[in-house]
Amino acid sequence: PALAFLLLRHIPDHREPAVVARLKSGHARLVTRICAAPGAVVAATAAVGILALLGLSLFGSELLPAFRERHYVLQVSGPAGASIPWMRDLGTRISHDLLALPEISTVEHQIGRAEAGEDTFPPHRSEFHVELTALGGADEAGAQAKIRAVLARYPGTQSEVLTFLGDRISESLSGETAALAIGIYGADLDALDRVAAQVAQAVRGVPGAADVQIKAAPGAPSLTVRLDPEQMAVRGVSAGDAADTIETAFQGRVVAQRAMANQVSDIAITLPPGLQQDPEAIGNLLVRSADGVTTRLGDIATLVPADTRLSINHDNGLRRQIVTANPAGRDVTGFTAAVRAAVAQHVTLPKGMFVDYAGQAEGQAAAFRQLAINVATAAIGVGALLVLAFGGGRPALLIVAVTPFALAGGVVAAAIGGGVLSLGVLVGFVTLFGIAARNAILLISHVDHLVTEECEPFGLATVVRATRERVTPILITALVTGLGLAPLALEAGQSGREVQGPMAAVILGGLITSTLMSLLLLPALVLAYRHAAPANPLEPDPTHAPVADRG
Repeated sequence: PALAFLLLRHIPDHREPAVVARLKSGHARLVTRICAAPGAVVAATAAVGILALLGLSLFGSELLPAFRERHYVLQVSGPAGASIPWMRDLGTRISHDLLALPEISTVEHQIGRAEAGEDTFPPHRSEFHVELTALGGADEAGAQAKIRAVLARYPGTQSEVLTFLGDRISESLSGETAALAIGIYGADLDALDRVAAQVAQAVRGVPGAADVQIKAAPGAPSLTVRLDPEQMAVRGVSAGDAADTIETAFQGRVVAQRAMANQVSDIAITLPPGLQQDPEAIGNLLVRSADGVTTRLGDIATLVPADTRLSINHDNGLRRQIVTANPAGRDVTGFTAAVRAAVAQHVTLPKGMFVDYAGQAEGQAAAFRQLAINVATAAIGVGALLVLAFGGGRPALLIVAVTPFALAGGVVAAAIGGGVLSLGVLVGFVTLFGIAARNAILLISHVDHLVTEECEPFGLATVVRATRERVTPILITALVTGLGLAPLALEAGQSGREVQGPMAAVILGGLITSTLMSLLLLPALVLAYRHAAPANPLEPDPTHAPVADRG
């Protein structure tokens, strides 16, 4: 206000352009006709609100949208027990096929793990980091589908395609990299494996299911060493002697250290990699007894090749098998609901076994509940402030009356953008309601100003005048907001606009409808319900004195 007084006091009165004056005159005539039917306006508002809520209930939902990072993390697992050379050869072939795609710039392949690494991957599991060229949002989605098609060419492998952020977010929600993790709990390991296979088959039949995996697949090849106590006693070899020999051969044993400048390196003895994979060579290992006598491991033990489990997962003391999947081209919540239905229909759980579902859908439900609580609390506070500011509940309800149209415009915009409720869309709706309420406050407060400060009688002429004088402020604030959000809305789905783009689109859609509501329909509601209206709301009430003249 101080700056306005200093800078605008010498500005001459501004005359509206003729076109604006004609538009305002036409608008005033239209508002006058609409004010003759306040009941129809109430019915239209209620109908629009109900339709908007019905449309909103048909939307899918996801905690966060698919991020366009132009970087993918590919988790590829070979058969359990596959060696590092085999995985290296597989990675070379996959990398060659990926680089043949024009959308891919570089491919990096990682096998194994560091000595103190955070990811305890076995040798048969590897990770690819794929960098894309400069692509748009739709092109990046197509590149992801092509990557999945390349990985599907290699039988006997399991794979999933994730963005880096999606990988980390899913791990923080469920402990797994995929968007959906189905945990199967029970005591019988064989039954767990059978049920996990049935669950995976049911999930593969759900439309949009991708990257379906059984995390701890059975069938890892192993070599069982069964010691013969009688032969060991004859040769004077203990079980500890045999175990030390096997440990040295496969894990290695540090026998010395080498110091170079400030670096100390361990020197260990172990079997060459080729001999570690040869059962006959393992049988030829020499076991040394306490008195120095050596004997072949094959003479005191039976070596039996077999299949076993690579790992046994536990959660809260219960044995657990895990099936994971990612949705492709659909929302996480709808996909999770479809998976639940498919599993319930096609899988019969044995007695003592149960399943649970974790992942982004559960995280999203918790976030939505928290957001609903916060919004409800804020709405109560806003309502109390409106009642205090306008001296009653009627004006507060009139201000709230614009929200159905704001909701309808936002729903239409969200439907055009894919019909998915994400975090950005929800924030857009919350912001939209504030903008819509601002326009209603501008109109209602000006009507009150004309009645209380300028002593105008409350009636049709006053409401039409207030609306005419508020056309420019309402339109200008709406246009400035819309032009500021337009770049974000137009780039929705592009890299860096995954959250802001849908939010801006929702605000723009609701801004259009709420502005039309404020300028065309709200005056009829103000005339009919702001004060105790006369029998004919189009005629001024002769007994209604201006507020300034009362008492």
